[in-house]
Amino acid sequence: MAAEKNQNPDPMGNVGDHASNSSSRASTSDFDSFRETRSQDEDRVTRCSDGEEGEKTGHGEDLEKNLAGLIQTPTNQTGRNVNGLDIVRSHVSHQDIHASDNAYREENAEQYQRFSPARKRIIVAILACCSFLAPISSTSILSAVPEVARTFNTTGSVINASNAVFMLFMGLSSTFWGTFSQILGRKPMSTSSSFLFFIFSMATALSPNLPAYFIFRALTAFQGTSFLVVGSASISDIYTPTERATALAWFLSGTLIGPALGPFIGGVIVTYRSWRVIFWLQTALGGFAFILVVLLVPETIPHKTITDLADLSPMDKTRAIWKRMNPLRVVMLLFQYPNLFFAGMASAALVWNQYSLLTPITYVLNPRFHLTSPIESGLFYLAPGSGYLVGTLFGGRWADYVVRKWIRKRNGVRVPEDRLKSCLLFLGAAIPGCVLIYGWTVDQGVGGIPVPVIMLFLQGVAQLFCFPSLNTYCLDVMQSKGKSAEVVAGNYMFRYAFGALGTGVVLPAVEAMGVGWFSTISALFLATSGALIWLTTVAGSTWRQKADEKHKHSV
Repeated sequence: MAAEKNQNPDPMGNVGDHASNSSSRASTSDFDSFRETRSQDEDRVTRCSDGEEGEKTGHGEDLEKNLAGLIQTPTNQTGRNVNGLDIVRSHVSHQDIHASDNAYREENAEQYQRFSPARKRIIVAILACCSFLAPISSTSILSAVPEVARTFNTTGSVINASNAVFMLFMGLSSTFWGTFSQILGRKPMSTSSSFLFFIFSMATALSPNLPAYFIFRALTAFQGTSFLVVGSASISDIYTPTERATALAWFLSGTLIGPALGPFIGGVIVTYRSWRVIFWLQTALGGFAFILVVLLVPETIPHKTITDLADLSPMDKTRAIWKRMNPLRVVMLLFQYPNLFFAGMASAALVWNQYSLLTPITYVLNPRFHLTSPIESGLFYLAPGSGYLVGTLFGGRWADYVVRKWIRKRNGVRVPEDRLKSCLLFLGAAIPGCVLIYGWTVDQGVGGIPVPVIMLFLQGVAQLFCFPSLNTYCLDVMQSKGKSAEVVAGNYMFRYAFGALGTGVVLPAVEAMGVGWFSTISALFLATSGALIWLTTVAGSTWRQKADEKHKHSV
């Protein structure tokens, strides 16, 4: 990517390169004329994808030099942006960067200016509330497993299997919601899924037998993933890359705090009431989310795929939509791009770790610390939940800070892989270390209650320094290709497939090999994924270029 530098002095001193002469200022007419000239020669100026610098030859090189000195894109009548900084425009990846970062302003930046900052915060708050629903449902029943098993005359292992089925359907459904939100828009998907989540939660609360319980749990999970996939894509629709991770951190806090808070809430409920009250509470939350989405969340996608099909006959339109609905499109997207595959594996390692830690707490810690009630064991879940909340305050901001720092180092060029550097230490060292200490201290019966509580808290904080970077990276590299929702869907499919696997195997594995050795396996998985992400920071841009060239007709 050829970076276009701001040449005018900035009164705040934040813009990187300053011209020494006054000729760097151009009138709006000069700008329009220059843009017209540039568009005629754009075939001679190499545009690199999403942050790489390309070769410039012939007249294109002169154009780029002139562009650095002449182009300024005013956002108001004074020709300056809202912060008083001169800003310029990039013709590369359809994403903008603040001028205060020695940077460029990208084409289609108006996409991010459609909503006021206050309106954006409201949207994020509602989406975060929605993202809370499916994850809390995945674990809220953990404290009530014995009670549910007695109701349906079965074993705790069978009820835990229903949680694995829940996670599996969360992963499978992501391929459906991501594609449909790209075709029909974000709001129709959010509205329909929140309503169906409400209906199926009610049906779960009323389940008369075990098969009905399994079926309605699976259908609830199928709806809940929509909030996660569509919510992430909606945030990428309205926030610039240098703000996006901060917004996503708040959004993702719901997906992480929910699983940690669920068992505590479930423990309180089942101590005093029937386990069915857990699902009545879930029903009420689903109905509330439906009302908020209908009334306060607008359509955020700038371009729906369905509009490209307007001129087709009904038969051809149906055929085209059906082709785009193919779940294999989402799966193949990850395998076509090694960088996306590695990001998916890292996300999968984090979710594997999360659910393999949360699922067995009741069975592992209760006998070791002589806990007898669901509330007492539920209190342990507050440790990772508190860690997720603290991580929310800093993880996304840290990721955006690292991006801006590398933009300055590269003199205004943003390379998406730079964002991943913000999570390397946490993914490759901090979380594996916490998991090892937790597992072996519990296994050997040393350290008492404080050590596992502290480790659960610290790994919770560290996870929120990883998820925003991984999610935002996937959005950054695919948004300009119109596949932001699809790549997020593929990522969630990976992570919840491994979450289902972790939920299903953790209890038998702990019984067979002990907490210490199982934690060692989880730590190795995390450390390996950290190494893959480091490799992505080194070679990811090259992989993307090769994949773009190879699959240019399909992407």
